[in-house]
Order: sequence, then C-alpha cells, then structure tokens
Amino acid sequence: MKQPHSAKEMFITRALEKILSDKEIKRSYHSQLKKACEVALKDIKSEVSFREEGAKEDRSDTLPLPKDGSTVIDADKYFLPFELACQSKCSRIVVIALDCLQKLIAYGHLVGGTPDNLNPGKLLIDRIVETVCICFQGTQTDEGVQLQIIKALLTAVTSSSCEVHEGSVLQAVRTCYNIYLASRNLINQTTAKATLTQMLNVIFARMESQAELEEKKKIEDEQKVTQSDSNAEDSDPPSELVVQDVQQNGEVDNEHAEHSTEEIVSSIVGELISAAVESETENAVVQNGEHLSDELPSTSPALGRPVGKVRSPMSDQASHHGSEYTEDTVSIESGDLHEQTHTKFSHVLQKDAFLVFRSLCKLSMKPLPDGPVDPKSHELRSKILSLQLLLSILQNAGPVFRTNDMFINAIKQYLCVALSKNGVSSVPDVFELSLAIFVTLLSNFKTHLKMQIEVFFKEIFLNILETTSSSFEHKWMVIQALTRICADAQSVVDIYINYDCDLALVNIFERLVNDLSKIAQGVELGASLNQEKSMRIKGLECLVSILKCMVEWSRDIYVNPTPQTNLASPAENHSDSGKGSLSTHSSSSLLSAGSSQNVPNLRLDNPEQFESIKQQKGILEQGIDLFNRKPKKGLEFLRQQGLLQDTPKDVAALFHNEERLDNTVIGDFMGENENFNKEVMYEYVDLMNFAGRDFVSALRGFLEGFRLPGEAQKIDRLMEKFAARFCECNSSMGIFASADTAYVLAYSIIMLATDLHSVSVKQKMTKEQYIRMNRGINDSKDLPEEYLSQIYDEIAETEISMKPTSSKPSRKGAPVGTEKQRKVIYNMEMEQMAHTAKALMESVSHLEAPFTAATQLDHVRPMFKVAWTSFLAAFSIGLQVCDDPKIASLCLDGLRCAIRISCIFRMELERDAYVQALSRFTLLTANSQITEMKAKNIDTIKTLIAVAQTDGNYLGKSWLEILKCISQLELAQLIGTGVRTRYISTSTTAKPGNHKTPDESFAHPVSKMDQKRMASLQESMGETSSQSVVVAVDRIFTGSTRLDGEAIVDFVTALCHVSEEELSSHAHPRMFSLQKIVEISYYNMGRIRLQWSRIWEILGDHFNKVGCNPNEDIAFFAVDSLRQLSMKFIEKGEFANFRFQKDFLRPFEHIMKKNRSPTIRDMVVRCVAQMVNSQAHNIKSGWKNIFSVFHLAASDYDESIVELAFQTMGKIISSVFEKYFTAMIDSFQDAVKCLSEFACNAAFPDTSMEAIRLIRNCAKYVSDRPQLFQEHAGEDLTIPAEDRVWVKGWFPVLFELSCVINRCKLDVRTRGLTVMFEIMKTYGDTFKHHWWRDIFRVLFRIFDNMKLPEQQNEKAEWMTTTCNHALYAIVDVFTQYFDSLYEVLLDDLYVQLYWCVQQDNEQLARSGTNCLENLVISCGNKFNEETWDKTCALVLDVFHKTLPTGLLTWRRGDLDVSASLLHSSAAVHHEDVIDDADVVTSRQRAPSQDHRERRSHSLSKPAEDHRLFSSMLIKCVVQLELIQTIDNIVFFPATSRKEDADNLAAAQAGLADSPREGSWQQEEQGMYLYLNSGQLFSLLDCLLESHKFAKAFNANHEQRNMLWKAGFKGKVKPNLLKQETASLACVLRILYQMYTDENRRSSWPDVQKRLLAVCREALDYFLTLGSESHREAWSALLLLFLTRTLKMPDERFRVHASVYYPLLCDMLGIELKQELRSVLRRFFVRIGPVFAIVKPNSL
Repeated sequence: MKQPHSAKEMFITRALEKILSDKEIKRSYHSQLKKACEVALKDIKSEVSFREEGAKEDRSDTLPLPKDGSTVIDADKYFLPFELACQSKCSRIVVIALDCLQKLIAYGHLVGGTPDNLNPGKLLIDRIVETVCICFQGTQTDEGVQLQIIKALLTAVTSSSCEVHEGSVLQAVRTCYNIYLASRNLINQTTAKATLTQMLNVIFARMESQAELEEKKKIEDEQKVTQSDSNAEDSDPPSELVVQDVQQNGEVDNEHAEHSTEEIVSSIVGELISAAVESETENAVVQNGEHLSDELPSTSPALGRPVGKVRSPMSDQASHHGSEYTEDTVSIESGDLHEQTHTKFSHVLQKDAFLVFRSLCKLSMKPLPDGPVDPKSHELRSKILSLQLLLSILQNAGPVFRTNDMFINAIKQYLCVALSKNGVSSVPDVFELSLAIFVTLLSNFKTHLKMQIEVFFKEIFLNILETTSSSFEHKWMVIQALTRICADAQSVVDIYINYDCDLALVNIFERLVNDLSKIAQGVELGASLNQEKSMRIKGLECLVSILKCMVEWSRDIYVNPTPQTNLASPAENHSDSGKGSLSTHSSSSLLSAGSSQNVPNLRLDNPEQFESIKQQKGILEQGIDLFNRKPKKGLEFLRQQGLLQDTPKDVAALFHNEERLDNTVIGDFMGENENFNKEVMYEYVDLMNFAGRDFVSALRGFLEGFRLPGEAQKIDRLMEKFAARFCECNSSMGIFASADTAYVLAYSIIMLATDLHSVSVKQKMTKEQYIRMNRGINDSKDLPEEYLSQIYDEIAETEISMKPTSSKPSRKGAPVGTEKQRKVIYNMEMEQMAHTAKALMESVSHLEAPFTAATQLDHVRPMFKVAWTSFLAAFSIGLQVCDDPKIASLCLDGLRCAIRISCIFRMELERDAYVQALSRFTLLTANSQITEMKAKNIDTIKTLIAVAQTDGNYLGKSWLEILKCISQLELAQLIGTGVRTRYISTSTTAKPGNHKTPDESFAHPVSKMDQKRMASLQESMGETSSQSVVVAVDRIFTGSTRLDGEAIVDFVTALCHVSEEELSSHAHPRMFSLQKIVEISYYNMGRIRLQWSRIWEILGDHFNKVGCNPNEDIAFFAVDSLRQLSMKFIEKGEFANFRFQKDFLRPFEHIMKKNRSPTIRDMVVRCVAQMVNSQAHNIKSGWKNIFSVFHLAASDYDESIVELAFQTMGKIISSVFEKYFTAMIDSFQDAVKCLSEFACNAAFPDTSMEAIRLIRNCAKYVSDRPQLFQEHAGEDLTIPAEDRVWVKGWFPVLFELSCVINRCKLDVRTRGLTVMFEIMKTYGDTFKHHWWRDIFRVLFRIFDNMKLPEQQNEKAEWMTTTCNHALYAIVDVFTQYFDSLYEVLLDDLYVQLYWCVQQDNEQLARSGTNCLENLVISCGNKFNEETWDKTCALVLDVFHKTLPTGLLTWRRGDLDVSASLLHSSAAVHHEDVIDDADVVTSRQRAPSQDHRERRSHSLSKPAEDHRLFSSMLIKCVVQLELIQTIDNIVFFPATSRKEDADNLAAAQAGLADSPREGSWQQEEQGMYLYLNSGQLFSLLDCLLESHKFAKAFNANHEQRNMLWKAGFKGKVKPNLLKQETASLACVLRILYQMYTDENRRSSWPDVQKRLLAVCREALDYFLTLGSESHREAWSALLLLFLTRTLKMPDERFRVHASVYYPLLCDMLGIELKQELRSVLRRFFVRIGPVFAIVKPNSL
C-alpha cells in the first residue's frame, strides 16, 4: 500500500469518520460536533482534489512521515471538531478525539504555535492542553478517557515539536496529579504517577540543557572557535527520551526523535499497565509496621524504566463514602502562575520548572485532617505524591537547579518549611519521604542550606532519637536515613566543621555520635527484643560507617606496613591491601554530589583555625551552661576566658545574640536592682530599634528575647525602660503624652496577656474592663477606645510569646506506662517539635550562612577527639553483653577503624584505650576467664592480629597489649591442641589484690573439670590454632621488617617487656617471646645501621637480663641465640671507625659480669672463642667486647674457663695480632688489660707468668708498628698524631704492668717489675719528655700502696721487696735517661725519694738515701746550680723531718705525746704526682685525726711505745744514712774511711812528717767541685744540727735511762754517739777541704771562722766527757782534727793553735790513747817554731 500524501489525512480522516460513525453522534446535543466533523471532512477532500500530487513515496500506516511547515499549519485548522469531541459526554468519542490529538502531536503534525482565535493572548497549544485537561471531570471520568488524557498530556509536554509553557504546563501537571488522586483504577494511578515523574524530568532536563547550550555558546563566542553540537551530551542521563538541543527561540531540533515519541509513550504506558496489573495481584503491602526496614518508595526518574516498588493505597478498592472529589482542596492552584510576577527568569523553561517546583512544595504543605489519618484519603495521598515528586526532582537536580538563587530560595522558603512539618508526621510514609528528601538536600544543596540543615537535625531527627516516648518506627526510619548520611565521608566531615566548629550553631556531629552510641548500647529504646536488636545493629552500622568515612577521608596519610594480610576481619571477607584502607567508603557515593560547583559562599578550611574555634566553642558552651545555673559566675568565667568584655554593653549584646542562654535566667538577671544588672538591662533595651513599629509589635519584640520575671518590681523596671526606649524611637508618633503613658500601657498589656491566656484565670477580662482599666493614663486623658480595642483584639488573638528556640523533649524519666500513653505524649512532643521547627525554619529562610566544604585531612583528628569515648562505649558494651555475630562483627569493625584513626593522627591516649579494649575482649589477658572463650572472642583475636599487621607503624606503646595477647594466644593454642590442658584456670573471678602474671593466670591445674567441658573448651580454643591464625601471627613478626624506624623500636620494646613477663613466672616460665625476639633480630638485621642501633639497644639490654636469669636453661638459650646472631652479624663485616659490633657484642660482656653460673660463664667464653676462631677477619670494633669477656674470665676461679680464655688470648697475641693488627689497634689497650687480669689471677701462677710474657710481646708490637698508631686516630681525635703511639701503645703496656705489680704476689709482681723496667730501658730512647712524665706517674703508683692502711706485715714486705726494688730501678732508669728526664721529672723523683726516706720501714728509708746518693754521684756532674740547690734543699728537708726529736721529749705514760709523735712520724705530708695522691693521703690522714680518742680503747700502752720507739729508731738510722750520704756525695764513697785509716796508721807509726794541704787537692774530691760554697754551707748547717741534737741526747742521761727502761734499743742504754761523731767528722772534712781550696778563696774567712768555732766547741765538749767509751768514740774525730790542723801552713796553724792551745793543754790531763798522744805531741812540738819559742832546727 502506498502512503498518502500527508499524515494528517490518515489521522484526521480516520478520527472524524470514527466519530461520525458512532451512534451517539446522532443525538441532538452532538449536532454541532457532527456538523464540524462533516465540514472538516469536506475541507480535507477539497484540499486533496486541488492539491498537486507530489512524488509518490512509500508510506506506513503506523509510522507516517511528518509534513512540512505548511501542512502543519493546515492541521491546526482542524482542531475545532476534536475540541468539540473532547467536550462530548460520550467517552468513546472523547477517547477517539484524544487519541488523534495525541498522535498528531507525537508525530509533529499538530504544533499549536499560532495564536488562538478565541483568545489571542494565548497560543493554540494552550487551548489544546486546556481542552485535553477539561476531559477530566473528576472521579466519574471514564477510566479509558483518563488513560488517554494522560497519554495526550505526556505527549504534549514531552514532545519536541510543540512547546507547552507556564500555565499550560501547570494545568497538565495538575490534571495528571488529580487523575492519580481521583482514579479508582490502579493502572491509571500508576500511569499518572509515572507520567508526572517523566513530565518533571523533561521539564527540568530541558532547563538544564538550555542553560548548558547557552554556556557553551558563550564560551564559543569568547574563544571564536566553532564546535560541533553533535557531541553535546544530554544533561539528564537517566532519561531515555531523546531530548535534543534547545534553540534560543525555545524550539527543539528533532532529527532523531520525530519517529520515536509515539513508540516510547506507548511502550511506557504498556509497561506501567503491566506493572500495575502485577502489583494488583500482590495485595500484600503490609501496613502494620512490620516491614519498616524496606527501602523508601522507589520512583524511577527515567521514562523508559519500569517503576520499582511503589507504595500506594489500593485505590481501585476505595469506596465513595458519599463524598465527591474536590479538586480545589488538593490540586495545584492556577493562581501559582501569577504569584511571583516580579521574579526574572533567564528563560521560559526556567520559569516552567520553578512554577512546578513551587506548586509541589505548596501541595506538600497542605495539612492533613485532624484525627486518625485514612491511608486512602486524598489529602494523605496528595501529600505523599507531592513528596515523591519533589524527591525525584531533587535526586535528578542538575547544576542550574542546584546553584540558581531562585531555586535555592524556593527550597528555603517552601520546601524546607514543608519538611519542618512533614518531618514530624505520624504517618510513616510521609515521615519516610521527608527523611529521604532531607538526605537528598544534604547531598545536593548543603552548601546553601546550612541553617536549615541545623534545624532539621537539632529539632527533628536528633530529638526523635533522644526522646524516650518516640515510636520505634520513627526512630527506625531516622536511623535508616542517618545510615545513608553517615556513609559519605564528605558529608560527615562537612557536618563537623560547619556545625560543631561554629560558635553559634549546635554540635550536630557530637550529638549525633552520642545518640547513635546510646542506641547501639540499647539505652531506653522502648521496643521489643527483636526491634531493639535491629536498632542496635543499625546504630552500630552508623557508628562504623562514620568511622570508615573518617578512615577514608584520612587515607592519604596512612601507610600500610603490610601490603597483604592473610587474616580477614570478622566483618569482611576481603583483606586489607594496597593502601590498607578498611571497607572503602567512597566520597563519591550517594551524598557526594554535595560539593556543589560555582558556590560563592564556600570558604577555605584551615584545620588549625577550625580546631581553635572548636576549643573556643567548648569554653563558650561551658560558660553558657554555668550562666544558666549561676549567672554571675558564668559571666565571670567568660570574662576570664577572654570571650566577653567587662562592660554592660557587651553583656547585653551577648543576651541578644546567644540563643543558648536560658531566657528565664536572662529575665531575672536584668530585673535585679544592682547597678551592673540595671546597666546591662538599659544597654539591652537600647540595642533594640522600635522606630516605625506599633506599640504591641514593639512590646512583642521586646519580650521575645527573655521571660519576664515573676517579681513585680523587676517587671516594673523592665517596662519602665521599654517605655522610655519606645518613646525615644517614636517621638513623632504623637499618641502618648509621655513615656509614663507607654509604661502604664505596657504594664496593662502584660496583665491583659496573662489574664486572657492563663489557664488558672477563670474569669477573663472583657474588652470594656480593659478599656476602663486604662482610662486617664495619657496625662490624665484617655487613649482612643479604638486604639485600646485594637490592642485587646490582637492580644486576645495571639499570645505574647518568646521567639522560638530549640525544643527539648523529655529524654529521661520514668518509663511510659502503656503504649497509648506513650503515643499521646509523643504526639504532643511532635506537635511542639513541628511548631518550633517551622518557626525556626521560617526565621532562617532568608539567612545566608557561609558553608565550608571540607578538603583537609586533618579535620579527622578533632572529630575523633570529640567522639572517641562514645564510640568506645558503644563498641565495648556491644562486645561485652551480646553474643550476636552481627553485633560483634560491627563492634570489631568499629574498634579497628577507631584504632586506625587514632594511629594515623598519633592520638596515644585514644589509641591505647581502644587497643586495651580490644585486647580485653580476647580473654587472653591476665584477669580474664579463658574457659569462657566464645566465637566473638576468637574474632576479636583475629581483629587484633589484623590491627597489628595493618597499623603497626602507628601503634607505639599499644604494641605491648597486642603482644601480650599474642603471647597468651600461644599458650591458648597449646591448650587447644591438648598440650597444656593442666594449666587452664578454673577460677571464675580474680581475687582483689591478687596480681598475677599472665602465665600464672593459666597455671592452676584443673582438678575437677569434666570431660565434656574440657572438650568444649578445647574445641573453642582450638580455633586459635587454625592455619589462618598461626600464619597471621607469624606475619606480625616476619612483617616487622616493614615497620618504620620508630615503630620497630616500639615493637621491640613491647616484645622485650612481654618476654620479661613470660620469664618471670617461677612456676612455668615460657620462652615464646624470647624466640620471637631472636627471629625478629634475624629479620631486621638488614636495616640501616641507625635503626638497627636503636633496636639492638633494647634487645641487647633484654639479652643482658635474660642471660643472667637464674634458670640456666633460659640463660643458656639466650647465650646460644646471641652467639648465632653475633656470628651472622659479624659476617656482614664493618667499616673502619664504626662501633656497631661493639654494641652488638656487649650482652656477652654483661652476662659474663653478672651471671655467676659456671655453666653460663663457660658457655659465654666458648661462644666468644668460636667467634675469634672463625670470624677473626671480620671482627673490628667487637674486639673490645671480646677482650672484656676474657678480662672477666681471667679473674674466674674455674680452671677450664680461665684456661680456654687464656688459650684464645694467646692465639690472638701470637697470630691474630700478626695478621689483623691494623683492625685491632683500637682494642690494643683492652687486650693488654685482659692479659694484666690473667697475670693477677693468683690461683694460676703459671698463667700469670705467661701473661706477663705476652705483655712483653705486646710491647714489641708497639715498637715495631709505631706508624700504625700514628695513622689511626680512633675515637679520641684530640690526641696529636705523634702521641698516639704512646697513648694507645706504650702507656697501656706500662700501666698494666704497674697494675700487675700493685696487685700480685711477690714472685709475679717481681717479674712484672722486671719486665716493666726492662721495657723502659730497652725502648726508652724513643720516648718523649712528656711521655716520661706519664711513665713516672705510673711508676710512683707502686709506692701508693704503702699509703693505704693494710696489714703491717704485708706492708713491711712490700716496702722491703717491691718498693725497694722499684726505687733502685727508677733511679737506674732516671740515671740512664737523665738528659731527657731531669728537666721534667727531677722534682717528682725528689719528692718520691723524700717520701721513701720518711717511711717507717728501715730498709725503704735506707734505700731512699742510697738511691739519692747513687743518683747524685752518677749524674751530679750534669747538675746545674739550680739542680744542686734542689738537691741540697731535699737533703735539708730530709734532715729536718727525720730528726728524732721525740727522743728528748718522750715521757712514760704520756699517751698524748706518744700519739702526736707517732702521728708526726707516720703521717708526713707528701705531695705526690699520682692523681689519687690526695685521696690516699686523706684516707691515711683521716684515721690519725681521731687517733687520740680511740687510742686508749684500741691500743695497749706497750704496743704504742713500741711503735713510737720503732719510728724514732728508723729516724736515727736515716740520720746516720744521710750523714754518710752527704759524705759520699761530697767526697765519693770510702774516701773518708781511707783518710781515717791513714790518719790512724800515721799516728801509730809516729810519723813526724805528713803531706801538706796542697797534696790533698790532687785527690778525688767527689761532687765537691760541683757544689758552690753556699750549698756546702747549707749542708754544713744540717750536719751541725744533727750533731748538736745527738750531743744533746747523749748528754741527757736521765732521758736516756728512761728510754732504756721503757725498752728503747734493747739492753743497751740508747745513745747517738755515731751520729754525734760522724756528723762532726763530715763537717770538719768539708770545712778543711774548703779551707784549702784555692777556688774558694773568697770564702776562706767564713770557713776559718766556722772551723775555729766548731773545733773549739768540739774540744770543750770532749773535755767534759766522763765516759771512757764516749771519749774513745771521739778518737778518730780528734785524730782527724789534729792531723788536718798540723797540715796547715804556719800562718793558719798559728791562728788555730792560739785558739786550741789551752784546750789541748787540758787534754793532757786526760788519759788518751797512744795514737792521740802521739799526734798531740807533734802538735805541741810544732807550736814552738811557729810561735818562735824555739828555733826550727832545735826540733
């Protein structure tokens, strides 16, 4: 069949023919219709006959092609018959007409773009739409007509060929809306609802597309670039209609849609009908509240999608109830079109969208009838439908709708106000839809609705959750909505920073979390058990969702140390991977669209700034709370915190601006009679502006900010100030004569309001009474009655009330008795909430509040800080009281998320609390009952392990709790496998104060546990031994390598602590953690040295403790583990100047030092020996520890330990030194010290001798490799290169040898002394001057032992042997290297000699003088004058100190004198060069200071005398030694004795002639030649002093007898004859020598004077001697005197003879020896010639 020339013929002709063929057309009232149809047919045929035939084209009856523009205009001509047909009362005719119109519009043949002939102000399309809409006549309209109306209107509104705008759009929407409400057919209802949804989608999609095109065109114009429109994307993807680009003139380019509209509409209607028929059979929509957990009604926004679950009443079964449907009560008002003529729209499409949206908002605001609501009532169904359509609009809102101020204001003024009412509806569907709309608003419009969102939360949703009387259904729906909100990270964080961090707004986030926490805990839910459980689960889901949002928000900060984990969380089947985030909550979810674009009021979110505001807000809230209880203290607190100035104006401003202040408290405060309160009240009123307001309105405004106090005087003050302010602002009003009038009138209005609106007042005041009451108040005149009457009417109509504030429904109190009572109370509270919310919503509808879109990650920290306790309470109680797997899983998820957050932000307190809570619920801690372990506890263990794996880098000190649990888990695994069932604790409760270690809590043997319970326990605990748990635990330790530097330190610290607890159990110590310590040491040994050093500092300390454990098995394991670790570590080698090996091997040293177990000590030595034998080439700094261990072993008494250690040392010195000496230089000193310790072990003398030999070998290494020491700086960089060989080489060797000398027995120390001085003599030529000083400081330490109070015998032996030997050796070395030493060490040597001479040891004292003599004789020829002065001074000091003055002063029984003498002899000041000399001296001196007090109690008198006598005797010996020393020094040894022998021989032979003085000068004269006269005179003085003392003592016979009787010097009466004669003989020799020395001629007069005096005094003394033995002792002296005098020249002889002659004559009367008489004869013989008495020849 061929297609007609035009589609209109097909559609129009067929339709008209059908109409004419209908039997109803013949009725009279259809005559006009019949005629119109016939005329139209005739016109069509006429037009066809005269029109030229065009090209023949194939045509289709179902898809005709649209005509061009001319034919469309023709089609518009034939609208009249269809209009009349639509007005017909025959439904068949109406259906035919509507169907034809729908097709014409669908295929673009009927556009209606021409003006309407009947109404030129409108277009034909408006008339067409109106005609279609008129077809609907209410509930009586035929169902087929209803369906055709829906199809026609849908086609008209969505068609791309015609434009329907403004009123026509509203009319089309209204008609479909009314069909939905009025139709009894479920199919028609469903179709109408879906049609409405699609109409709205198209209306708003066209608006968005048009705006998008304009924006693109604007960009194209700016950039001058042509772009193809074919790639432009549709702005409404869900819609399946092909809505193409809208042109600027409003037409639609429809290349691709002209053939599809009819198909789409038909298919959609068909699908809707099918769905409705199916749902008709599913008449199981339960309305009793049991399925409240279903999803919200799902209305598909897309035309081409089938509608999901549609919750609607069964309208097809609705009864008429005798009432007709009233269109005006529920439909869209036509007046909406002209309500906002002042609004400017950018395009008519925008106006269409606005009008429809506003109309729907108003429909949703219509109140429901009072009383119980019928679910099938038109009012309820209208409200539900309007809310559903609004929800659809909001969910599919595009950028224009979300950002345009016009729509935003509409949402604020209409939708939000409507929601404030519907949000507290008792109808579940309305309430549920309101929640869904709110969630969508929060998603898409939160940046514009900051204030409105606060009202929703604080006044509705949170109040419903908090009040105890609210129904379970409402709470359930609220928490479902909150679940969606809490699932979006962006919204959660935005809520916190915009409300909790705003000083003026409520803490929504904190309050929300607290409420959810209470719900999760099951606090006062008022529901059945199942409902309560479901609610608790939902609350937990919300809390967990919030935490997951916070985790997701901060995921960029988190670093997962374990990329993969084998153990899944109980709530998850997947493991954390990648970034390690928990169950991912993407911020691009349902609510993610809240970050609107191009919003001008967004602010930057500085976390520090918001945190500061939050802190300030906390302080402010604290102050407000304090003010509401105690106003003065509250204001003072705010002043102290700097939030309030101390001025009345600032306080008044606070009262105005802060809504959280209690209005009653404000009224009472301002009503007080105190000056400050009145000033605040005055400022409060002055801040209000009453200009231009009527009196009642001003009074209402005045009283809305506070509650009037009850006291009349307070009210009086307030009204007085108000009246004054009102008159001040309205001075030109002229009604009041004065402010008094206003004051009285205000007071009377207050009284009137109280009277009319108080429940307690029964007799209400009439208007006449009120007018009469106010007579004469206007300056004795009356106010106009009309004015007062108006006031009365206004007050009677509206009560004076305060401005709306937050409603506070009952949250706590006695539980409601019955369900009916609860509902009554809840309804009252809901009404109050609705009233408050609506008032607040209206008050903020015009406010603009800046909204901050959160972007910074750091917001999570203060968020968690605020809410962490609520989270913890909810999860802890959930785990504690409930065994439900779902609840336990959620709680564990929440705990894991909370730990993650606290870890990420380093919140130690919070982290520790959560980890402790988690560990507590594992039942593995010390006070838990492991026999009660359940599945949730196993899951808790797995969660704890997962936390350890994923959050290890952040756990810090919380590792301790985790590792404690893992330690106990190992024990539980043993129990679960039946290994240690005897250690299960059967106690049900822990006794107070009974603190046990974790292991001990298990260590109670099971005595009466039945087999069934044991099997059950093992089964539950056997889960802890599952492969997944074991592997996960193992991964904690193997994964320690991935922990960062700080985390591994915390991990190791905690593991060591747990290991200590395990090992501290005396009954059953365990080594699980110790084994893990060894493992992680292996794993982490490859870390950088900086980290490893910190790790080993902790591990090493732990090994120190474990290695000293009294349990040898444990200590042995520790040492063996150390050995293995050390070998592995040493294998890695070490660079020079590093000390890692030293730190690593230190535990060996500590264990060796502290552990006295021979087994362990032997093990340590063997381990170290093995290292030396196998890894000597890799050991660097570790040598120090090795030598330290051997040093400790050297002092052991176990032969095997000492022998093994010494063998290894011998190998080191003999072979290792040879190969690796360079690497061992740093440890050379330690090696020598170690050998010294071996030498000092008295138990093994052979080892001691061998050790000294090895030390001697060490000296050879130093001598052979000095350059190595110079090149190696070591740790101390301050040592000059030239001194390094001394400090690191020579000095350690010599010092340790000195230690051997000081500590060992005689044979060993003698060998050590010999070797030490041998080394000095052998290598001393390489020593520098300052090295020698150090050497002698060491040498002098040998003598320091004598300063310590020790046993007398040992001291004597030491002095006699070692000191004596050392002293001679020192002088020997000094003599050998005198040239190098004398300048730096002579003084020190003299001091040491001085000290030796003073000792109570005769041998040492003698040695001191002898050494001095040897030194001077050997080196005196090298002395300079200064040195001789020092030497002479030393001799003088020694003479003075050793002079035994006590011999003359001692008295029997005088203990004080004895003590003082003893003290003076023993405690001699000695300024030593050794560092500790002062200590030693003070130590020696201290006992002497209180010697007198203790002497009578500690020493007997004979012992005291013996010690004193011994000391004096030694001094006498020293005096003699000194005299002989001087003689030997001056004249060389044996010179004097030879002279005495010669004199005696000459006297005996009677030789007359003897050599003269000149011949003596040619002989050896000792050091005499090097001493000047002054020095000789000083020596003479001390000799004479010694001589005089001896002479005095010898002459004191009484004292001598006393001493003799007391036991001094044994059986012979003491005398000092030798001292007396020897000292004088030495004096005479020196004087005679000087007297004959030509080089000292200048001193001769002085010498002669001294000689004469000495000789005369000596002769006088000799003549007084009465004892034959005493005179005999003087014989040699007299021989010397006479012989030397005779040898003088005559001149000198004459002088001397003249002085001595009388005395010599007296000598003749004494019996003299023959030798003396012979010499005396020669003296007298010579007198004759010399004095010329006889001639020389006559002799």
